Amino acid sequence: MGGDGIPAGVVKVDGQRLVEQVNRASGAGLTFAGSAGNGEVGAAYVRWPDGRAGVLTRGDGSPDDLRRTAEVLDVVRRHGLPVPRYELLAELPDGIGVVQERLPGQPPTRIDRALLESMIAITDRFAGLAAKVPELPVPSMHLLESGPGFCLHESLRAYDDRTRRVLDWVHEVGRDEPSTMTGDDLVHLDFHTGNVLVDDTGRITGIVDWDGIGRGDRRFGLVTLRFDAHARLPDVRLDWFDELLESVLSPGVLRLHWAHMTLRMVDWSIRHHAPADTTRWLGFAESRII
Repeated sequence: MGGDGIPAGVVKVDGQRLVEQVNRASGAGLTFAGSAGNGEVGAAYVRWPDGRAGVLTRGDGSPDDLRRTAEVLDVVRRHGLPVPRYELLAELPDGIGVVQERLPGQPPTRIDRALLESMIAITDRFAGLAAKVPELPVPSMHLLESGPGFCLHESLRAYDDRTRRVLDWVHEVGRDEPSTMTGDDLVHLDFHTGNVLVDDTGRITGIVDWDGIGRGDRRFGLVTLRFDAHARLPDVRLDWFDELLESVLSPGVLRLHWAHMTLRMVDWSIRHHAPADTTRWLGFAESRII
């Protein structure tokens, strides 16, 4: 726990140390090639002895969970979507080292409507894909219990009266119907502009960071992306995006997804960012708290 009963934040990956751990566990002979600094948790660029480029992350879940993710991504790739191949899973004393194929392209430096519309369109290609991997679980929205390292209720309960009121609303949504996702779509649980790669023309060349994966409603990714767009484009009116959400999601489903993202972003900001960030997320989240 941090001060005032607020849980501690997540420690960012030390890329060089993680490479050393994976090499000791697997004998892979990887070389550290730099830090991939865009994510909140972090990753390392690596090279195999034969010169191939890879990306090393610390995976969430059990070895079986990660093997299942690798199998799902194989299916997704066969359907023409640009997702990475998992090339090595190394069991470590404090987790799993995951070496993924490094896809072409770079994280986008320009966030605009064209990129958002491209990402919105690509979610349609997730339709029905989870049905091809029957054991893929439906992810919890964590509205009635804390998640594993994110969506922590304790931070909202400890922070101030405003966050406690928001947490009460999250609990209310969690007790209502629908209380979880439905559907057979593939769901990327962290679908935001930091988790795609683009070429020089802005075309999407990769969708990465599949630690959060599940079966459900692909349109959950639109709500995730709308929260991301608020952070990336704070001074841009995005009425068109709000109208899209209201046109493709029923009020109950939008409320469910909004409650999850509210919990996720407010909790994360309390534990990892400045009070001004928490205030900003609260203001945005409260625009749809009904």
